Amino acid sequence: MHLIFTKCREACFIPVIMKLFYLICFLTLSGVLQANTLVGQDLNKVFVSLELKNTSLKETLKQIERNTKIRFTYKSEDIAGFKPISFHKSNQKLVEVLDELFKDSNLTYEEISTNVLIIKKAHGADLQQAAETLPPVVLKGKITDEKGLPVPGVSILIKGTSNGTVTAPDGSFTLNALQNTGILVVSFIGYIKQEISFSGAGNYNVRLVTDAKGLDEVVVIGYGTTTKKDLTGSVGQVKMDDLVKAPVFTFTEALAGRVAGVQVSTSDGQPGSAQDIVIRGSGSLTQSTAPLYVIDGFAMESFQSNSLNPDDIESITVLKDASGTAIYGARGANGVVVIQTKKGKAGKPVITLNSSLGVQELRKQMEMMNPYEFVKMQSEMINTNLVNQVYFPNGKTLESYRNVAGVNWQDLIFRRGTMQTHNFAIRGGTENTRYSVSGVINDQEGLMINSGYNRALARVSLDQDVSQKLKVGFNANYSSATSFGLGAASNTGTASISNYIFANVYGYRPVSANENVNLEEELFDPDVNVDASNVRINPVITAENTHRKTINNELIGNAYLTYNFIKELAFNSRIGYRKRVIRGEAFYNSLTPQGSPSPVNTRGVNGNFSFAENDTWTNENTLTYQKTFNTDHKFTALAGFSLEGVTTNTYGATSQFLPNEQLGMLGLDEGTPLAITASGGNNKLMSFFSRIDYGYKSKYLLTLVARADGSSKFRPGNQWGYFPSAAFAWNMTNEPFMKAMSFVSNSKLRLSYGRSGNNRIGNYDTYNSISFDNRVNGVSFNNGIPLTSAWLSDLGNAALKWETIATSNIGYDLGLFGNRVELTAEVYRKTTSNLLLNAQIPYISGYSTSTKNIGKIKNEGLELSLNTVNIKTNSFKWESNFNISFNRSKILALTESSTLFSSVSGGFSPAPNLWAAKVGQPISVFHGYVFDGVYQFEDFDSPAPGTYSLKLNVPTNGNTRAAIRPGDIKYSDLNGDGVVNAFDQTVIGRAEPVHTGGFSNNFSYKGLSLNVFFQWSAGNDIFNGNRLVFEGNSQYAYHTNQFASWADRWTPENPSNKYFRVGGQGPTAYGSSRVIEDGSYLRLKTVSVAYQIPPRFVRKLYLKSLSVQASAQNLATWTNYSGLDPEVSVKSSALTRGFDYSAYPHAQTIVFGLNATF
Repeated sequence: MHLIFTKCREACFIPVIMKLFYLICFLTLSGVLQANTLVGQDLNKVFVSLELKNTSLKETLKQIERNTKIRFTYKSEDIAGFKPISFHKSNQKLVEVLDELFKDSNLTYEEISTNVLIIKKAHGADLQQAAETLPPVVLKGKITDEKGLPVPGVSILIKGTSNGTVTAPDGSFTLNALQNTGILVVSFIGYIKQEISFSGAGNYNVRLVTDAKGLDEVVVIGYGTTTKKDLTGSVGQVKMDDLVKAPVFTFTEALAGRVAGVQVSTSDGQPGSAQDIVIRGSGSLTQSTAPLYVIDGFAMESFQSNSLNPDDIESITVLKDASGTAIYGARGANGVVVIQTKKGKAGKPVITLNSSLGVQELRKQMEMMNPYEFVKMQSEMINTNLVNQVYFPNGKTLESYRNVAGVNWQDLIFRRGTMQTHNFAIRGGTENTRYSVSGVINDQEGLMINSGYNRALARVSLDQDVSQKLKVGFNANYSSATSFGLGAASNTGTASISNYIFANVYGYRPVSANENVNLEEELFDPDVNVDASNVRINPVITAENTHRKTINNELIGNAYLTYNFIKELAFNSRIGYRKRVIRGEAFYNSLTPQGSPSPVNTRGVNGNFSFAENDTWTNENTLTYQKTFNTDHKFTALAGFSLEGVTTNTYGATSQFLPNEQLGMLGLDEGTPLAITASGGNNKLMSFFSRIDYGYKSKYLLTLVARADGSSKFRPGNQWGYFPSAAFAWNMTNEPFMKAMSFVSNSKLRLSYGRSGNNRIGNYDTYNSISFDNRVNGVSFNNGIPLTSAWLSDLGNAALKWETIATSNIGYDLGLFGNRVELTAEVYRKTTSNLLLNAQIPYISGYSTSTKNIGKIKNEGLELSLNTVNIKTNSFKWESNFNISFNRSKILALTESSTLFSSVSGGFSPAPNLWAAKVGQPISVFHGYVFDGVYQFEDFDSPAPGTYSLKLNVPTNGNTRAAIRPGDIKYSDLNGDGVVNAFDQTVIGRAEPVHTGGFSNNFSYKGLSLNVFFQWSAGNDIFNGNRLVFEGNSQYAYHTNQFASWADRWTPENPSNKYFRVGGQGPTAYGSSRVIEDGSYLRLKTVSVAYQIPPRFVRKLYLKSLSVQASAQNLATWTNYSGLDPEVSVKSSALTRGFDYSAYPHAQTIVFGLNATF
């Protein structure tokens, strides 16, 4: 019944989405048809309004320049005698105004780009003939910089000719022109190239403008925009041209190493897996540390980046300090990622098609024991009778296995996968109507057989200027993604490590002595007993027969209205809606360990499904006043309020002992159902906010922000949080004392301080939870059958209040040589108080944890970014971008305890209390014993042969002295009491890197371009959980293969001090520094080569542009880490980073693409 209901819910949802999408496409294409009929050309697209009365021609032209982007060039003597002008024009085409203006006069005009050249009409002869009879025209002038200082070496060239010169040391030049009119091209490194029209001999002085590379570039911030030069806060911007060159499906994956202070990590490299982004360190211990995403003004928490096509992104801005994040209050506590998508622009439709095909493969394999090493190890581990029975029947000996190839399970389960991407977009419009329609299809095979990922996305936007005062528009994005196959690190229902497929790949033995047994064809090893805790299960058959699929459908839409009451005052209202539906399926037939009759399965053939839906709506309203006073004082004030609501529902059902496995998921109704699960909840947020920006001559800049958030997650009295911030910037470039340093093009100091909040807890954590079942607190009567009863399952905390984060930031921006060299340095401190923590409570209470406000943590750091233009000529350009980030976290207080322990759950029993949050330590540290090598013969007295007695001055390893043997593992006795126990545990590693960063180089030569990007992490440790299981842990080593490294274990003949003997792992093989490894790495992340086909060939194909591209991802990695990939961590919370066990590695990828524009 519930299954039918769930399928109906989804079946009803999909048609509604598709109908809405078709409606949006229809409306947009209608706008396209309308737009195409309105496209103009040249000066016909420029409209002006003039009210003139006895106005000179010079003043008339200035008025036109002030109201348009057109600039006029003329000789003063040519227009000196022009009669005064009196007329009224309202929203008339400029070409019509100019035609009327110069009618019946001796002047005419010529349009050159955005310049209009005004010249005298030719009389008595053809203009060309007149030009040929003229003597050479002497052009003189002086070139200065923005401070009025002369610039030597500036290139002066008459456009379209080879006639040119360079300026003298005093900035002057003289050039003989062969024509009376033309254009001077003025260019110099670090300055914007200018084109100056000339008409006859004369002095042509030019003031160079610094090529600020975007100082006047618009930067998107919270609820508005600003220019780069007017920024007061700390922001990171991403060069989208570099980002889209990476052959990946999500922008977050390509973001790694691109922005200082932004750390990107993945739980594994499985297709479709999400990335975790942490900005300037974790601001919370047990709550979410994910940033807020704002896409086209729609703010979303828990956003999945695979719902957005990277090719649809116009810009990404990361707000890192309180100056930028406080305006978002509680939701911006972990930083804000602001994304603007591509919109249509006025002009004819531009159609783009991008297609790419590629392959990916595993970068390396783990080296396992060969058959000889494996059997030798088994002969040392198990009793003689069993060894003879399993490995030495019919006269076989150990030598029988030497040089035997064995089964390489990694070769069988891993493959070379293909991937493809196809993008389509059409964008265009008029001055009043702009549209964009785009879509993408992705398909990717996983590295593991029977796994993969496919995705389809569609996006549409429409912006309409209804009038000069009213603008409206909307954006809609629909995505459907499906991932399938075994999750590498997924727990499939029990606590057995056999649920980790990679563990099965490593552990399944490589050889059998029974010639009638083909290990590749047997689900369970026929020669040994299988229990629920081992990995003796065929990984290939398991992967081929397990049906696991997750379908993620998501619709994101928002619409806006902007109304300008007056030029300075604007009202904006935006509504947003997001619906996400996730359906999970799992079916285990009789050829899977979870579905076959065996000790590891108690449900027979079984299956389950889950269904989750999330609805989010928002409404934001702002009023913005913007005014410039006396050209020096720029003032902006913003006030607004917003509402947000989130509703979540989840359902699940399991059916076991299915009689007909051929039906798959359709046969769930024929089995024995287990209890159906269902849960739901909602929360609401109300906010009021304001911001004031003041700038004096873009020299002194001030930003003040205030926000109040009211959350339904807290009880009355604690519901409201208040979050102010202030920022100041001093642009020293415009100060008089900087004039002498003309090579400094930008110098700005920034200061900010503010607070934000965090309410990312459960919807009802302030209330007690009651559960119903017949297992925990069931009431049993005489017949022994327990009845369902209610019991208090979770303790609420009515006193919970906002977690508060205070952030201070000092930043300095430096630009040199026309901003060809740009350096940004940031120093910050982020302190979190009243931590919302899943705190441990005394077991005597009957509960293990409860959410409380306890503790305090701090993050401090330094960020450096350097961007340079190393070489720039007409045909060749070389740019470099470098960033590095240092972050140090520290736990300042844990109110009720000095230590908070965290363990690995979900099937990895060897590592209890692996992580510890300790006062005075970084947030994520490993906790355990210090490995001190291996006991050697000299650690023992010399009693009778065959017996050993540990010397009294040698500490134990947790075993009794009588039980310890040479070759056993040894730990440090830190407290010196001669016994190693829990009191000798300490911090054995730190998952937090000392620094992270990235370095890219972009080369371009004519139509050829090359991008090379390196990413690194340094100083972080990784707990290699694979080594605990596959380097001699006897709990799992019986009939289980081990890493080849353990072949070098301790033996009397090989007294290794690195690897203990067979059976010598001691009682505390878990949690020691033996398996803590340096996780530092340098990775050649992306290499991309592109070639732009010359226009003369492209035009023959009726295209505007055509390029081909080859890209590679994860080409090479330099690291000391022994695992498959140092860039993964299967546990991603703030307290449990740096853990690697059965993790799906990142693939090495090569992709070839074709990009065409029509």
